[in-house]
Amino acid sequence: MIFYLSGTGNTKWAASEIALHTGEKLVDITKTNEHNAAYRLADGERIGFCFPVHGWRPPMIYRAFICQLNITDSRNHYCYALCTAGDDIGETVKILRNDLAARGIRLDSAFSLIMPESYVGLPFMDVDTPENEAKKKEKAAADLSRFIKAITERKAGVEELVTGKWPRINSRLLGGFFTKHLVTDKPFRVTTDKCIGCGTCAGSCPTGNIIMEGNAPHWKRNGQCIACFSCYHHCPTHAIEYGRMTKNKGQYYFK
Repeated sequence: MIFYLSGTGNTKWAASEIALHTGEKLVDITKTNEHNAAYRLADGERIGFCFPVHGWRPPMIYRAFICQLNITDSRNHYCYALCTAGDDIGETVKILRNDLAARGIRLDSAFSLIMPESYVGLPFMDVDTPENEAKKKEKAAADLSRFIKAITERKAGVEELVTGKWPRINSRLLGGFFTKHLVTDKPFRVTTDKCIGCGTCAGSCPTGNIIMEGNAPHWKRNGQCIACFSCYHHCPTHAIEYGRMTKNKGQYYFK
């Protein structure tokens, strides 16, 4: 069973490729019953955790899912994690490992997959150039193929992680700031003269945080936003902005 979260599609692609080779079920954690996350796996079934890195940490919604996850006899199943990021991941896997241990789940191996950048919520961050996007996708395909081989062979003790130069600072200091101040839908707005009322933004939101009213998107402002920018990137007319942070920036989603 593969528990995944995806915004702009990078993680969904990776998780789907793993599922294709292992024959195991994909579970979108945003579609699960938050009050009944109990699972019994088939004999020999692997446990996979696939998610994007948010602020050098696992996303808050993903950590909340793990906090109420209950897998029967989890220690009798091979368990792995794969996270996607535009750059390095800091202590993401260390945080995940601790969260899983609190639920009695042992992580056997972990992988980070560098994918095209999609976070545009800070002044110095933008999507990759078309050339860099193509290079990242090509390398990611090769890396993922190697990761899948390790997963299908149930190799333990494997850690292929791009943690970066300052994992503690990034995950603890910057990650704390990110979690407290940047995971919010408050800055999102729509440029009405650009919006065509197609509802693509609402349809692409993984948490259902956008509703269409009067042929225009409205964010619920109730804490469900995970700041994945899927709405911004999928808008066909570039009508969505995140305050001034996304002005003149590019768009990206996996296709």
